[in-house]
Amino acid sequence: MSKAENTKAFIIEKVAPVFNKKGYAGTSLTDMTIATGLTKGSIYGNFENKDQVAIAVYEYNTKRLTEGQKEAVAIESTYLGKLKAFAEFYRASWKKMFENGGCPVMNASVEADDNLPFLKKYVQGTIKNWANAIVKIIDGGKKSGEFKKSIVSLNYAYMIITILEGGIMLSKITNSQNHLFNAVDRVQLIIDQEIKK
Repeated sequence: MSKAENTKAFIIEKVAPVFNKKGYAGTSLTDMTIATGLTKGSIYGNFENKDQVAIAVYEYNTKRLTEGQKEAVAIESTYLGKLKAFAEFYRASWKKMFENGGCPVMNASVEADDNLPFLKKYVQGTIKNWANAIVKIIDGGKKSGEFKKSIVSLNYAYMIITILEGGIMLSKITNSQNHLFNAVDRVQLIIDQEIKK
């Protein structure tokens, strides 16, 4: 990478947890200079404006989360194992996620819905990609005979995302991982009782 690319990557890495904890609207330029140790001119010499920083940070945070999901799923050899691993990833990674301010998708969703329209399409894209990844697992399980052929894959994909993200939100606001763990348990029960053949 060039020096400019290295500086840009450094800025993104350092301000990513700040944005996730304080929010996109709540993170100031001063917060960014403190996190990076760079001047305001250095930050805006690498990014057109704060919106561009927010997009880069969102993509950085969600890429790390999505890669974690993919790694958890890839270990499993069956589609049943893969689907359960997607949910279990949240139980295994909750501590690190909470220390970093919670789920970046959920955090950005709340802000992007009403206050940050420029970010909304990025959040929608992430959720759609997650749903498609789950659909791919469910459809694979249908073909392999592990899952019921009659279920609507996309409906279950969005249901799983809704339950897990809701569990994260409740756990974060109540400072208790129990809500997230209950959500993961519920997803596992749905897989066993409604999806599994």
